[in-house]
Amino acid sequence: MKRTFIYTFLLGASLSLLSCGKDFLNITQIDKLTGNNYWTSKGDVEQYMGGIYSTFREATMTNIFFPASGDLRCAPTNRTSATSGAGRDYISLLRQNNLNSILTRSDENQDDNFSYFRFPRITQWNNFYKMVQNANIICYQIDNKDMPFLSEEQKKAYKAEAIFLRSLAYFFMVRLYGDVPYYTDVNTDPLPRTNMVTVLRNVSAELDASYKDLPWTYDDPSIVAVKAMRGSALALNMHVNMWIAGFANEDKAPYYEKVASMGRELMEENGGAYTLLSLTRTKDIFKGRTKEGLFEIVQNFNYGESFHLSASYSDYVLHAPNKVTTKSYIYYDPKFMEKMYPPAEQDLRKTYWFDDDIYATNGDFQCLKFANVFMEEGEDNNPDDNQMIFRYSDPILLRAEALAELNRDEEARAVVNVIRKRAEAADIMESGDDLKDAIWWERVRELLGEGNFYYDLVRTKKVINSEYTPAPMSVGAFNGGGWTWPIDKSALVNNPYMRLNNYWN
Repeated sequence: MKRTFIYTFLLGASLSLLSCGKDFLNITQIDKLTGNNYWTSKGDVEQYMGGIYSTFREATMTNIFFPASGDLRCAPTNRTSATSGAGRDYISLLRQNNLNSILTRSDENQDDNFSYFRFPRITQWNNFYKMVQNANIICYQIDNKDMPFLSEEQKKAYKAEAIFLRSLAYFFMVRLYGDVPYYTDVNTDPLPRTNMVTVLRNVSAELDASYKDLPWTYDDPSIVAVKAMRGSALALNMHVNMWIAGFANEDKAPYYEKVASMGRELMEENGGAYTLLSLTRTKDIFKGRTKEGLFEIVQNFNYGESFHLSASYSDYVLHAPNKVTTKSYIYYDPKFMEKMYPPAEQDLRKTYWFDDDIYATNGDFQCLKFANVFMEEGEDNNPDDNQMIFRYSDPILLRAEALAELNRDEEARAVVNVIRKRAEAADIMESGDDLKDAIWWERVRELLGEGNFYYDLVRTKKVINSEYTPAPMSVGAFNGGGWTWPIDKSALVNNPYMRLNNYWN
């Protein structure tokens, strides 16, 4: 398999979110943006903020992060003949949750190694803490430095944006590692790991206090969905509270009530900022920056930007003429596909997101959600799509899930059927536990390939149930931290309070 690709990554490369021209390549590194000569203009604040987006991009799109952590782990995926060669059985190991074997085989000095995919980077939280540190610096500077070039409204917006990015980093770390050290100021003294539910409660409170200082959207179409918006913060906070509900040991109803309320606000008070687009516009949706996008990581081949080839789900589920390979790398268990998209039932997602080989097991399977090809014919690269973090469908379905958990079935059905109607699929009519199950499967079929499958398994604890995964964890493995990723030993350096995830040691 040919593995050549264009890869230009300067710190701040993702600042194309702030510009449609080439100026985004002229970025000063964050470690040079301190001292008396900085924080003297609005441009300085924008540039420093842009560096945090770039760090997030570096943490997630320079390796196999989203496919490995969200899409393929414990998933009903199978290798095809296109992955029969040496060093491709990571797909099977991810299905089996065998992370130790994957990391052992990631040593480039070993035969049949996985070094190309950069799995060890997922175990290293350095870039996420770099996001935290630099968000804390922005908040500190706004609170303590005289900035006459910013209005009070602008200061609040920048601080809310920094809080969103810091909260995003913590949310991603909690889902990866469980308990994490928690910093909210410029202090960088060593800290022990804080209970993850405590971290998420604090994150939610900070988002509560700041999200209304963000705009619903932007007049500049080049930054819509790739720069934090009010909908980005609401979607994140909804995820945070659903995760708390999944792990908290007390009454879960207040968290579901909060998610239902935020979902109502997001859907009914956004002033037209967000909407579901027709599925005929699938290419527009996943190219990004539309009214359906709430938060995305930007990619643009025209300016020399390209995610690592392994970073996008599309690499595993496309073949010629959409990729140079004649077979896709994976297919799904037929029973899973037929549960997700029953053959006899109408659903426009089958029409626009798949082809006639939706149930194929011979490598002809494709997922066409991500098929924006702006390359020379035959070039081995991924589509020129943004990476979806939060898409409007996602919080709609979280709202429906929360309502169902509150036994508000009629409201839950009305909300989930907003998604079904867009697909011209039959309304969901179930009640009780059957409704909860139907909403879970709706999330699977709507968000496939967008980095949610494994995390939805974990927070609902369906990961211990063979009805939802072919590789269920035992209760003991789950409670022992088998759902987390290992933490790289570099976390122990200069921190006597640090402990790694024992399950993986």
